[in-house]
Amino acid sequence: MGQLLLRGMLAGLLAAVLAFGFAKIAGEPQVDRAIGFEESHHHAEPGEAEEPELVSRPVQAGIGLATGIAVYGTALGGLFALAFAFINGRLLQLSPRTTAIVIAGLGFLVFYVVPNLKYPANPPAVGAPDTIGYRTQLYFTMIVFSAAALAIAIAFGRQLAVKLGAWNATIAGALAYLVLVGIAAFMLPPINEVPATFPADLLWNFRVASLGIQAILWTTIGLAFGALTERSQSAQTA
Repeated sequence: MGQLLLRGMLAGLLAAVLAFGFAKIAGEPQVDRAIGFEESHHHAEPGEAEEPELVSRPVQAGIGLATGIAVYGTALGGLFALAFAFINGRLLQLSPRTTAIVIAGLGFLVFYVVPNLKYPANPPAVGAPDTIGYRTQLYFTMIVFSAAALAIAIAFGRQLAVKLGAWNATIAGALAYLVLVGIAAFMLPPINEVPATFPADLLWNFRVASLGIQAILWTTIGLAFGALTERSQSAQTA
């Protein structure tokens, strides 16, 4: 188990390096534009002092971004290894590489894509400061619903596998997942705090960059962890 966890963290660190490079190229320019938009539309009232800058923008875009992505990627890789240890040989009877790719695909879909369809990522200047806590709670609630829907769909599909076969049971489980997350998304309140004057292309580019960062993290972890684990198992067998 310790070796699996180490491989997962190494894969997560590698994914963080690639994601950091993409974030610097595709994400940070959008953040700078959003900050510029916010500053151009916010002016301190007479007698009101400007809020002090606790962390400079170069630090945020440099060491701050690198540290945040490195910690996130390493932690995600460790959790990925734990999920692999539980699923491999129990829920999936596949090679380690294929199992890792399947887990990465499901993780990207369940923990990022689906929640962001309901509550997409927003750049600075979007969203009222007073609702940050409320919006964060709703976002994580959607993640919990998505994860719970996946667990129910897997259990439902496994029960149907004996009667309908693996392929039909998989389709039935996928439909069950879509229905459950659809109900959750319908029940949770919508949030739309995008200013009417906010540039549409900036909002789109920021959300695409956020999607790209997550896609790089999940894809790299799945591929690297699968390759390392399969190579280790092949060496042990030999």
